[in-house]
Amino acid sequence: MIENRTTDIGDGITGLIPFAYRGWAFLCGAKERSPDAFQPVTLRLSDGGGQTALPEDTEPYATEAEALRHAQQQAMRWVNDRTGDGQGQF
Repeated sequence: MIENRTTDIGDGITGLIPFAYRGWAFLCGAKERSPDAFQPVTLRLSDGGGQTALPEDTEPYATEAEALRHAQQQAMRWVNDRTGDGQGQF
């Protein structure tokens, strides 16, 4: 299991943790699709305190940790696409 998790915010989404990249703030976690499949969840945090979900990654992952890693990568790609570094630098 992932350490430092927030509480379940509903809709089966658990393990949201803060993630910052190049000055942008996100919450990343996983949504349990079945007992052995997880879907990444990435929420962008705005300066005003709002949250915007990034497009869903429909690929299922075998573990919560793997889904979390992909959620963080999605956040990084989102930032890179908007800062002129569309090729991404992970």
